[in-house]
Amino acid sequence: MDKESCIPSFDGTQLFLKKTIPPAPKATVVIVHGLCEHLGRYEHITQKLFEQNYGVYRFDHRGHGRSTGERANIDRFSYLVSDLSAFVGRAQREHPDLPVFLVGHSMGGAVAFASALRIPGSLKGLVLSAPALAAGQAVSPFKESILKVLSRFRPGAAALTLPAAAVSRDPAVVRAYESDPQVHHGPIPARTVAELLDAMARFPAAAPTLKVPVLVQHGTADSLVPLAATRPVYETMGSPKLRTLRYYDGLYHEIYNEPEHDSVIGDLERWLDGHL
Repeated sequence: MDKESCIPSFDGTQLFLKKTIPPAPKATVVIVHGLCEHLGRYEHITQKLFEQNYGVYRFDHRGHGRSTGERANIDRFSYLVSDLSAFVGRAQREHPDLPVFLVGHSMGGAVAFASALRIPGSLKGLVLSAPALAAGQAVSPFKESILKVLSRFRPGAAALTLPAAAVSRDPAVVRAYESDPQVHHGPIPARTVAELLDAMARFPAAAPTLKVPVLVQHGTADSLVPLAATRPVYETMGSPKLRTLRYYDGLYHEIYNEPEHDSVIGDLERWLDGHL
């Protein structure tokens, strides 16, 4: 059922991947994880999709999980987009008769969104879970200017940390996150933060050009990627006929790991089935 391997990226970075393919898959779903985490935190979603005869591809971003690279340092946002675009191509070559969906969470949502803009003809649909598409007022212009200087001259300098308590209202999920050795618990490098902010600055203008069906899922109590900042971007994605927006009252950042996860994942499955 599961197959693991490592594949080289364009610059020699080794990317760890995992494939979970049922006997008769009806589509391929590529799951793209968020900042500081890894593909293993999506086992429960993978299992549910597998039971519905979806083949699932996952990989660890450079600097994350079991892939190589300085921890949590993406170097360039464009590298993540290139990695994902190549990974989608791999999934298509291995299952040429199957449609491909992208499912991206948080930073992975930003990467998935950028990839969908780059390779729209390769995708059947795009699902974004609390995607990091806008920073809002979270970072002041002064702090952003400092981060850009650090990114250039001290790319590994500590910029910020992610509070574990903000990922979910479920204490068990938070404990598992805090004790997971593959989660990066230290400071996030300045280069990573600066690259994400730079990408976010381009997303509002790019959103209307999206050409694939999109499902956005976001909790209203998300403090890591506030809905107030990202909602204006969601509401201009593609055309109204292509976008579906689902907001979950009171849920935190990791909506697939909240106590209501069965309902949230059910919405995901129904949307995928409806777009085959």
